[in-house]
Amino acid sequence: MSTMPDASVRQNDTVNDTVINNTIIDKHQIVSQDHTLRKRIISKSVLGLISLFMLVPIVIVLLSWTQPVADIWGHMAEYVLPQVLKNTAILLLMVVVISGTVGTALAWVTSMYRFPGQRFFSWALMLPLAIPAYVLAFVTLGIVDFSGPLQTGLRDMGISTAIPSVRNVWGAGLVLSLAFYPYVYLLARQAFLSQGRRAIEAGQMLGLSRGRVFFRLALPQALPWIIGGLLLASMETLADFGAVSVFNVDTFTTAIYKAWFGFFSLTTAAQLAALLIGMIFIVVLFEQYWQAKRGQSITQGSSQRFEVSKSAKWAMTLLCTLVFSVAFFIPFLQLIYWTALNFRQDFDARYIGFVTNSLMIASMTTIFIGFLAIIIAWIKRQYPDKSTKLMTTLANLGYVVPGTVLAVGIFIPIAWLDNQMIAFGITSQQVLSGSVIVMLLALSTRFMTVSFQPVDRQLQRLTVNQEAAAKLLSDSAYQRWRHVMLPVLSPGVLTALLMGFVEVMKEMPITLMTRRQGWDTLAVRVFEMTSEGMWGRAALPSLLIVLVGLLPVWILLRQSDKQS
Repeated sequence: MSTMPDASVRQNDTVNDTVINNTIIDKHQIVSQDHTLRKRIISKSVLGLISLFMLVPIVIVLLSWTQPVADIWGHMAEYVLPQVLKNTAILLLMVVVISGTVGTALAWVTSMYRFPGQRFFSWALMLPLAIPAYVLAFVTLGIVDFSGPLQTGLRDMGISTAIPSVRNVWGAGLVLSLAFYPYVYLLARQAFLSQGRRAIEAGQMLGLSRGRVFFRLALPQALPWIIGGLLLASMETLADFGAVSVFNVDTFTTAIYKAWFGFFSLTTAAQLAALLIGMIFIVVLFEQYWQAKRGQSITQGSSQRFEVSKSAKWAMTLLCTLVFSVAFFIPFLQLIYWTALNFRQDFDARYIGFVTNSLMIASMTTIFIGFLAIIIAWIKRQYPDKSTKLMTTLANLGYVVPGTVLAVGIFIPIAWLDNQMIAFGITSQQVLSGSVIVMLLALSTRFMTVSFQPVDRQLQRLTVNQEAAAKLLSDSAYQRWRHVMLPVLSPGVLTALLMGFVEVMKEMPITLMTRRQGWDTLAVRVFEMTSEGMWGRAALPSLLIVLVGLLPVWILLRQSDKQS
């Protein structure tokens, strides 16, 4: 009896099984590829929507030039813009020169030399970042004015010297320089610490004095970092509203505010905002160029410090003490004194509303942008292509746009939507304009990057192997996020929440320009009191803001210590 047919049948069955198995595998691969493609499309769409949302106020502001307002612009061009441009140029020049010189000098001495108080000043010189520029502005005026403690004390001692008035663009420039020099100090110090003593000793072996080593070796290598800090200070100067308002100095931000609430012309305010955006974007381009150079300019070195003569040590201590006292310690003590003096008179039931409103809008904004930051950072990690990087950059563009610009850019479409709802009979009055929603959207656009950066940096610590191991351990995305992703992300998320919360607490122009009447925060209270020259009554809300503002400074100091 032959067995050949049976063998042939078995062979055919084997071939059929192989074909079926290959077909099943191919189908699984196709299903997997389709799932991956759908996931990619959904992720990119979500990121695109977030980016579009962040771009809306900027686009609205730029489109305002399609509706020229000739009569108002004639007045602005003749009486407002020349002074605005002049003041802006003076402020930028002063901030660049003073904050650059002070920040670089302090960074050099605290990172390269040993002197009494060196360890204290290395972190204490960052504390001025905790004081908003508008708070430092009114405290400075309150101290040096004719009726302030400085001139009063001099008169009591029989010294009748005339102190020049600081209620001008020069006084504003000095205050902004003191408020923003820590940006230069932080980056320059990181650069000098990374260069280390070995690079300096190499220059000295070539016969260069320490002064020449600084100018010929250390400064050129640290220049990209220093310029990066200067560009950050310049952007903050262009965006400042509160400090220049205290000094009654007209800049683009105050002109935007006056065009809206003085001329009642949102279009004119938007057109001024468009001009300011152009200036900001030029600064941003420079900042990105120097940021790229920063990554290639620094090499790790020794952190040992030089010994100098006793007189030089005390000179360094005096320099650090002077800057620290003027920029933080004296203003902080003055705030405490004014608060104690006016507490009974100033503190009442309204402060419950100020604090509640501040905490509410800060918490809502922080949670919202923290959630978006996690989404954006995760999509960026999963799909690191050019389109994702572009959309990520666009989603974080709001931080370089001043609050006055975003207030205008958000309010215009919201007001249009309100009018459309009234026209269609959905409502009989405006319900969105002046609501918390407007503030939430504008603040979220402004501070998106504040939350994104810590989350993104923390997510980069998650290695590919860790992510692959998590997929092997569990097929559930929820379980992977709960047991692997969130523990890795939690420090960055906590940092993002704290920094976002404090930034919103300090923010003034968006809240001031988009809130409904009577809905005040601590920052708005400061503006109202300083507008009337009531420095003492502005101290309590300012002190609360400063105390909260110490949180991000502490975070920055911890990050700086880890990097150095």
